[in-house]
Amino acid sequence: MTATTVATPKRPRLATHDDLTEENRAGCGNGLTVGDVLALLPKLPSWSGLDTREQTRRLRGAEAVLTWLHSFPGEGWQQRWLAAGADKDTTWIDAVPYDHSRSVAQKRVAITSGVNGLLLCRVVVPSYQFLAAFRPLRLYENVRQVFQPELFARIQQAAAAAGMRPRDLSGGLAVISKMVLHTGREPGELTVDDIYRYRNHGVRHDPRGHSPHGVHAAWELLRHSGVLAVEGSLAAALRRGQRPTAELVDSYQIQCQPIRDVLMRYLDERRPAIDYSSFRTLLGTLAGSFWSDIEQHHPGLDTLNLPADVAEAWKQRILVTTKPGREGRPRKSYLELMIRVRAFYLDIAEWALEDPSWAPWAVASPIRRIDTEGIAAHHKKVTSQMHQRIRERLPQLPVLVETAERHRAEQATLLVAANAAAVGDSFDHEGTRWRRVNHKTQGRFGPDSHPAILVENVATGERIDVTRAEADAFWAWATIETLRHTGVRLEELLEITHLALVSYRLPDTGEILPLLQVVPSKSNEERLLLVTPELAHVLATIINRLRSTNGGVIPLVARYDEHERITGPPLPHLFQHRHGWRNQVFSTTTVKSLINGVLTRTGLRDNARRPLRYTPHDFRRMFATDAVTGGLPVHIAARLLGHASLTTTQAYLAVFQDDLVRSYRAFVEARRAVRPAAEYREPTDDEWREFQQHFELRKLELGTCGRPYGTPCKHEHACVRCSMLRVDPKQRPRLIEIIRNLSDRIDEARANGWLGEVQGLQISLNAASAKLATLDRSGQSPGAVQLGIPMIHDPERRPT
Repeated sequence: MTATTVATPKRPRLATHDDLTEENRAGCGNGLTVGDVLALLPKLPSWSGLDTREQTRRLRGAEAVLTWLHSFPGEGWQQRWLAAGADKDTTWIDAVPYDHSRSVAQKRVAITSGVNGLLLCRVVVPSYQFLAAFRPLRLYENVRQVFQPELFARIQQAAAAAGMRPRDLSGGLAVISKMVLHTGREPGELTVDDIYRYRNHGVRHDPRGHSPHGVHAAWELLRHSGVLAVEGSLAAALRRGQRPTAELVDSYQIQCQPIRDVLMRYLDERRPAIDYSSFRTLLGTLAGSFWSDIEQHHPGLDTLNLPADVAEAWKQRILVTTKPGREGRPRKSYLELMIRVRAFYLDIAEWALEDPSWAPWAVASPIRRIDTEGIAAHHKKVTSQMHQRIRERLPQLPVLVETAERHRAEQATLLVAANAAAVGDSFDHEGTRWRRVNHKTQGRFGPDSHPAILVENVATGERIDVTRAEADAFWAWATIETLRHTGVRLEELLEITHLALVSYRLPDTGEILPLLQVVPSKSNEERLLLVTPELAHVLATIINRLRSTNGGVIPLVARYDEHERITGPPLPHLFQHRHGWRNQVFSTTTVKSLINGVLTRTGLRDNARRPLRYTPHDFRRMFATDAVTGGLPVHIAARLLGHASLTTTQAYLAVFQDDLVRSYRAFVEARRAVRPAAEYREPTDDEWREFQQHFELRKLELGTCGRPYGTPCKHEHACVRCSMLRVDPKQRPRLIEIIRNLSDRIDEARANGWLGEVQGLQISLNAASAKLATLDRSGQSPGAVQLGIPMIHDPERRPT
């Protein structure tokens, strides 16, 4: 038997404002006679900009339209306009009688010019549907000359101050002009509801349901010029935010009022203790997947005490999940859904012991304990799948990193070469012949302060926006590097700000260590990560890029949390980019797209020969695995990852052989038998001090020793030969001197016949030469940039 389930209704994340009704529209010239209208046309400020021929054409066209409209019923021109069907499209233009000696093209030009004059005189007030079909050439420019030109001048000044691109400015002004014509009001009288009505019309008539071009710019222009007394962008105003429990429950259209009330009461009790994302999951389970499904298949049921056959039928239906137009698939979260429903019944039974008002709803749960016994095996299966992902992806991480770095360098050099070429000129880059070309819209809206550079492959004809391609390559590299060096969650990555970079002075040596303050996305405890040299280079490069493109500062941007549905305060976020005329923080979808773009270029495949995919959380698991295999204790790793329990961290690390895991656990248990148990729950101050001193002991003549924490030197301090040596770029002259000295000693040994000495010196020479080559290769990256991080002064440390 094929089970079916009821699809959960999709709740829009953006406010639609469907409750806004269309206003009765009529222009101030609605009651004028034909003669009064024709006398009014020459008084328009835009009339002087027309030549004599155009003036005559406009008068004749307006008279022809008015004469045609007069043949339709109505008390004014607006009613006749609607009765004639002229408000729907422009097909009626050919039906208007006109001078038969004129051609069809001349007739359309005259009628169109006449309609422009009637709209400017507000004889009729058009619909947005008509304006979309009309497509006038100079009508919107004339609107800015006729209606409050001083306000439009102030609007353009506000656009210049906000750094708005000419194309966005043109689109915003066109939207404002349309609203002025449609509403019959002055630009200074436009309201927020007018913006919403225009946007709703555009969304309804767009095949993809997108907002019409220019509506966001129009909002900003009216806001910055003081017309709209609002804060924030249109996107922020449209976000629905965290919705009340009653509204979310009512979206499932539960018919039984008592059941609806008890669900709302239960959810309100649980809501303060969980985050909004978890709350919506719980609400969707209880109100949607559970009771809404029960009502649709068993209408009239008004009790939580479900009959056995009803409960069993529901259990069978939720085994699969269906979506409209798709075949049913097994539900992966089947057991979790069952546990949430079982917890609902058990919570009510427990609360009834303290609050008798819950007693009428304290009934036997339809979900028995045996129904959820497979949860442990399910979790083991999920953990096993997660471990297999890491086994496949961790060995391929160097390929991904190298591809991201190479693609970033290629796009950067291509951008430099394209920028140096003039439009129409050809140039060679990496064996490919390119030609710089213009965008179709470039030059139509005036000079752009941030023009996009477009190039065309001469051989294939492929066109690439190298400005955007270089930006995507850079941010893909920055994302991958930051994720793999920090192990932060995706939400935590997007919340990194310039203020999160702080410094800490070691109490013993006074050495300053850079730290990264991670804002918690799941727990309530912030944590600090040590900034390694590699991570410092990445963060410094990001900071340098943001400063160089934003006048030497990092813009303050408010980030919208897609899960919690809240907008944070404006902060100098590091992972932000230019979107139109404003900066905004990357969305989670954009970050995943950037990573997938690099993966496509690697050509990596999994064991099933399918394209290999990395999620941002995979980097977190690989970071934990690499840290612990490098010698970091698990309880220290748990603190760095922000895990409240060691069990969670161990699940990340169980990618080794089973005997290694068992040996490690036996080692921990043996130590716990002779040491305090609390030592393994939270690191002590002495442990942290020992952890910090480890970095002090790694300072060497040529740089830094990268041996794992808690391990001795296994190479008898033969640092030149050791692969753990990280050479300091400042010590490059000393390394060159060592190579010269080794070469001289080899020549001397050969001259004296010391063949054993030659062999040992040659190994050291090869190792030193390899380190020099590696140092030179890494030196091709951009120069170091000061992080500009604030200092944390230790009040207990005495000045030296």
